[in-house]
Amino acid sequence: MSNEDVRRRDLRALWHPCTQMKDYGEEGTLPLLPIERGEGVWLYDFDGNRYLDAISSWWVNLFGHANPRINDALKEQVDRLEHVILAGCTHEPVVELSERLIDITPAGLDRVFLADNGSAGVEAALKMSFHYWRNVGQPQKTRFIGVSNAYHGETIGALSVSDVPLYRHTYEPLMLDVINVPGPDCFHREPGEDCADVARRQFAHMERALERHAHEVAAVIIEPLVQCAGHMRMFDPEYLRLLRDACDRHGVHLIADEIAVGFGRTGPLFACEQGPITPDFLCLSKGLTGGYLPMAALLTTDTVYQAFYDDYEKLNMFLHSHSYTGNPLACRAALATLDIFESEPVLERNRELAAHIARRLEPLNDHPHVADVRQHGMIAAVELVQDKASRTPYPWQERRGLDIYRHGLTRGALLRPLGNVSYLMPPYVITEEQIDFLVEVMGEGIDIATRD
Repeated sequence: MSNEDVRRRDLRALWHPCTQMKDYGEEGTLPLLPIERGEGVWLYDFDGNRYLDAISSWWVNLFGHANPRINDALKEQVDRLEHVILAGCTHEPVVELSERLIDITPAGLDRVFLADNGSAGVEAALKMSFHYWRNVGQPQKTRFIGVSNAYHGETIGALSVSDVPLYRHTYEPLMLDVINVPGPDCFHREPGEDCADVARRQFAHMERALERHAHEVAAVIIEPLVQCAGHMRMFDPEYLRLLRDACDRHGVHLIADEIAVGFGRTGPLFACEQGPITPDFLCLSKGLTGGYLPMAALLTTDTVYQAFYDDYEKLNMFLHSHSYTGNPLACRAALATLDIFESEPVLERNRELAAHIARRLEPLNDHPHVADVRQHGMIAAVELVQDKASRTPYPWQERRGLDIYRHGLTRGALLRPLGNVSYLMPPYVITEEQIDFLVEVMGEGIDIATRD
């Protein structure tokens, strides 16, 4: 088996996600990367080349590929129970996982509902909030508030509360009627402002929306601190504190989408801790199973749970299910991932790695085509612009970020861009030397991408 064998078979049979397939066809300009195996931070192709996975394989991998502890846990579980229906049945891994998630998430989140991917977790949160208000006698609360540049998933409800222009233009006839307000993105801060100032200034838009629409709004949804798919734009925790207070005052739920930023990505175990706040709904996925199997967890309060706890004849139960809900293998992978957090100084080590990333990226602030170097914990991003003084972006049609991606592959680094933003979101088992290598390759790629 060779890279070319796999590429040829792939292009005859497969349709890749979020991909213009012509890019990889005979007339395309992007290389399709066949991967045979993974080990730690490295991915290996069929021809013997290796690539440092700087993006954790779409932000899911926490402790490296083929992690021995997670591998062993799955091997033990697969010989005992691979799957069982969770409607009317239960099993030890799902019970233990639910207990442990309640223990480690912000206080007050006392019930766990499981789904099979991040979008499904967001859908469940939206439906549960809507259904809660119906059950407590406020059926007029049917709308949601989202913020600009947000992304919450690919399913219709999740897309509706997102703010991705391409998706909205394409699928708008299918979407819910959502209220969208300008968000707290710190990139467009004014001279003399810090990110907390931006958060307070921008929160005025949310306050006005709540004052006007709270009577018809079920929930506000937010990605705490980092809008990952939104080109890694970041904001200050002050916005979370203001939002939690406003939702309480106006009688509206708060949904925190920590699918990408949970499990230590922003510093503490959960980004909400930097508020600190407790949302009414907390959506988790991606790193939940250490990057092994698809799974999502939605945590909520006992108050919400009790609104559905009733006689069957009232038909108040929550109507949402997936065939693979609570899959024992996914639960066991998640438990092994939590075991690593519990037994090793992961967050302390991450703080040291994050500080090293910051030191190494800091010189890029002086690059004539770098407008911003930003970071929250183990997420760091570098944004390219055509004109630094005005922060004028390069035309998106030029796809300059892909020059960094192509260069990275020639040097053994997987640096998949978000438009004109190159970023690092590596597995936590990365070393300082490997960070040095990634920053070196990124810098080279930025020079190539910004040449006239």
